[in-house]
Amino acid sequence: MDRDVVARVARAAHIKLTDDELERYSKDLADILDYFEVLDEAPGHEGVGVNPVEVTNILRDDVPGQEIDSTELLRDMKTYENYIRGPKLV
Repeated sequence: MDRDVVARVARAAHIKLTDDELERYSKDLADILDYFEVLDEAPGHEGVGVNPVEVTNILRDDVPGQEIDSTELLRDMKTYENYIRGPKLV
């Protein structure tokens, strides 16, 4: 990667780099970009994504319902006009 590009990126990120750091980072970033070029040589895939097993509609339809009677739940609780009182929020 060009040293001027590294300097512009560092300036945009408000990072002060010395001349030695600019040289080192430009070389390191060039090496990293070269490693990514290896991925371009990898063979493509035909229809296989991240998950090789196709997943379709794994969600169930929700059916609203109430299994326990609310009066039975509230019977042993300290309530005020059938509301549960919580701590005062400040």
